[in-house]
Amino acid sequence: MIIKMSKLSEKIIFFGTSEFAVPALEILVKEGYEIIAVVTNPDELVGRKKVLTPPPIKIAAQNLGLNILQFPSLKIENLKLKIPDADVGVVAAYGKIIPKEIIDAFKYGILNVHPSLLPKYRGPTPIQTTILDGEKKTGVTIIKIDEETDHGPVLGSKAWGMGSSEKYKELETKLAKFGAELLTKVLPDYLAGKITPQLQDHSLATFTKKFAREDAKINWNKTAKEIDRQIRALNPEPGVWAAWNGRILKVLEAEIMSEGGGQNGQVFRKENKIAVGTAEGLTILKTIQLEGKKATSAEDFARGNGSFIGAVLE
Repeated sequence: MIIKMSKLSEKIIFFGTSEFAVPALEILVKEGYEIIAVVTNPDELVGRKKVLTPPPIKIAAQNLGLNILQFPSLKIENLKLKIPDADVGVVAAYGKIIPKEIIDAFKYGILNVHPSLLPKYRGPTPIQTTILDGEKKTGVTIIKIDEETDHGPVLGSKAWGMGSSEKYKELETKLAKFGAELLTKVLPDYLAGKITPQLQDHSLATFTKKFAREDAKINWNKTAKEIDRQIRALNPEPGVWAAWNGRILKVLEAEIMSEGGGQNGQVFRKENKIAVGTAEGLTILKTIQLEGKKATSAEDFARGNGSFIGAVLE
């Protein structure tokens, strides 16, 4: 049984949906804060079999014995009816814009844990876009939100050095823990009036977008380094792919070989590896998946599909 003791008199409502939000919620409970409700999105039908699946934060909140509220859209009436006495909000990867009337309903406003060094990489896909752009560092920023996306004043931030092989889900996990730790340092000082929010330099702001399936299609006229970043950033969603024999071929894992060879998009053997030509360097296929089939090593796929070597992927 989890025993929660209030660390401060202020009551918190937590807004979150994805896995990124889980460490922040868990650490707040561990630190003794009173979470009077967790607001998240409704359960969704997932996969080919359309299985009704709860958001990751809902599962975490259930395990922590917390009150859960799921709204298809946010309205001030919902919050006031259910929880009229909350003092401060915390949001992490919630996925919906929080209206001004709800922000203003909190005595101390709402704090957001954002996985980039704001004002750079505002919007829904900061982690993926950071990898796509080949950045050498990223980080987390905690802001007091306002009506605009990731626009509010900064309460604290911390940088994180990136390696050259960072993958989206792995980096998301690291930054989620990193952000949770920063939150526990910023939140008590903010509530105690020890932090003066600092306005962002909006002239330096950059914006990210939600990635569609077409964004994940490989262009073999790009360099192997660019394609490598695409594979690391856009898997598992929306999923990086190319076309072979009129069918979708997902590229799940690959590596770079600096040497060239073959025409762009052509599959051939190079030093006992399955290589594809690019504008500069080679993409070495490691794990691939033909639509309707299971994922397999590129070598096993080539052995089972004689026409694959020599083919030109589109």
